[in-house]
Amino acid sequence: MMQSGGEIQVLVRNWVDGVEREYIEGLSGEFGSVLPMEEKKARRLPAVLSNPLNGCTLPSSKLSNSIALSARGDCEFMEKAQVSQSGDAAGLLVINDEEDIFEMMCSENAVNIMIPVVMIPASGGKQIKESIASKGKVELLLYAPISPVVDVSVVFLWMIAVGCVILASIWSEYIACEQHCDPYQDSSIAGSAKDDSEKDVLDISVMGAVCFIIVASTFLVVLFFFMSSWFVWLLIIVSRNCRNHTVKLPLFGDATVLSIVVFPLCLAFAIFWVVHRHASYSWFFQDFLGICLMVNVLQLARLPNIKVAAVLLSCAFVYDIFWVFISPLLFHESVMVAVARGKNSGGESIPMVLRLPKLIDPWGGYNMVGFGDVIFPGLLISFAFRYDRANNKGFKDGYFLWLTIGYGFGLFLTYVGLYLMNGHGQPALLYLVPCTLGTLVVLGKVRGELRMLWDYDENASLSRPPGGA
Repeated sequence: MMQSGGEIQVLVRNWVDGVEREYIEGLSGEFGSVLPMEEKKARRLPAVLSNPLNGCTLPSSKLSNSIALSARGDCEFMEKAQVSQSGDAAGLLVINDEEDIFEMMCSENAVNIMIPVVMIPASGGKQIKESIASKGKVELLLYAPISPVVDVSVVFLWMIAVGCVILASIWSEYIACEQHCDPYQDSSIAGSAKDDSEKDVLDISVMGAVCFIIVASTFLVVLFFFMSSWFVWLLIIVSRNCRNHTVKLPLFGDATVLSIVVFPLCLAFAIFWVVHRHASYSWFFQDFLGICLMVNVLQLARLPNIKVAAVLLSCAFVYDIFWVFISPLLFHESVMVAVARGKNSGGESIPMVLRLPKLIDPWGGYNMVGFGDVIFPGLLISFAFRYDRANNKGFKDGYFLWLTIGYGFGLFLTYVGLYLMNGHGQPALLYLVPCTLGTLVVLGKVRGELRMLWDYDENASLSRPPGGA
């Protein structure tokens, strides 16, 4: 529950002819009786429109033992409440003339209001009014549930994010190698296959890291002002498949047999998600596609050393903080949060987050983590894994294990910050960058390897003969 003074969030459940509709979120006033926090203690009562609808004069409609609805305007909120109370109404819903709702304040001539008074957004009021106008039996139940401090889904989302980073890091070593390297091949042939498999890999440069953050910021602003759903879906229909058995196709050239078989299934999967993206179960398909995309990105792009990593993650650190915390000063709201929630696009949110439905929260909703919160630290952790393998380091004396632990701890701190700030969106990289890049720098300094990590050349390391200096 978010509470400030007398302001309390209210959940308005509604039924039409016994069939429950989508619940409406409301906000109680500074006056009126306190609603129960538990659903079982609330009463399910019929809804009645005030007549006149402004609720400023004694109604001609019968309000006894029902919840009255009146439109905002023409008189003060307390006057509306007093009129409904005098008509023996059990509660009052004030329909705002816009979507944003606010706390209704006491007037100077305050009177004792003994019924609950709740403001609901224009869309919620329209929904109820249309149901009443169609002669349906509309019933309402009002209560003010408290959200749990921690929802179980956070634990599963944490596991998915950490698991995705680990999977992407080891994929090229254990999966791709099996696809490209035959253990019985001549070493020169195997090396050639490995080189061929790395043709698609992009080593990020310092300038590339800076340009990437600039492009990402531009893209974010474009989405904020001109969000259109259909071009976003193209971002997630991306896959990268094996090339070990190829056939030549007209127009397309070489393609693997596996790619030909898998492509129609992947396309059907993506189309199914696009069609059903508003369904309650769509999160599963979005997360599956998202994980595939992130693993793919972490295979195509890599950090050559921590000099580039420091530039990229430092820029990403500032980027995340700016667009979450500072952008409201320029755009009157958090650009990052607005884009993630699809606020300026008719409810269409950009599908670049992992999300899981809250399991025990009566308010419902989702816990989310952005793709960037996995990809940026994931690039560094993937580098640490490759560095450890190239330099024959074990888990304890290497860097991969400790960076993975740091990532998991940073994600934990993100959720702690989220709850301490009453659910306000958090720049996860504010916590993840110090816990990953900071861990690598401190460990490298302690071990005397920081200079080597800073100027590391992976290609030179791979070409060095075993046991060479």
